[in-house]
Amino acid sequence: MDALLAGVTWWHWLALALIFFGLEMMTGTYDLLMASIGAVLTAIFAAVAPAELAGWHGQVIVFLVSAVFLIISSRMVFPGLRKAAPEHPTLNRRMAQLVGQHGQATKDFVAGTGQVKIGDTVWGAEAIPGEPPVLAGDAITVAETRANTVIVRKG
Repeated sequence: MDALLAGVTWWHWLALALIFFGLEMMTGTYDLLMASIGAVLTAIFAAVAPAELAGWHGQVIVFLVSAVFLIISSRMVFPGLRKAAPEHPTLNRRMAQLVGQHGQATKDFVAGTGQVKIGDTVWGAEAIPGEPPVLAGDAITVAETRANTVIVRKG
């Protein structure tokens, strides 16, 4: 084992840093990123330290100390990095995004149903019961949605 590890050079630590970085890209834990930075620091140490300090024992110690320090300090300094970002409430819910939008009635509402144009799309619509009748050309506001139908009020 000692003979195998005696040949470790700074290139090996850079290769390990790239491996950790690649794994970090797949997992997103940030811990492997800190270990990758620790491996880069160890590569620098192995390249510039005197030979008696930069043996494989010294390199492993530098790696372990720097990686553990970076992981612990990153968890303390950036505790919010591991929390999932909250999803926007209307993301991928097109109908929910229409609530509050303004448009125009394209047909007179008969028995409370008609059509409205919101943006560049024409939607089937229902008037809110008890509201004044909606006529073609009236400005409307979407109050709520139900399936593929918008519930609108004048204005």
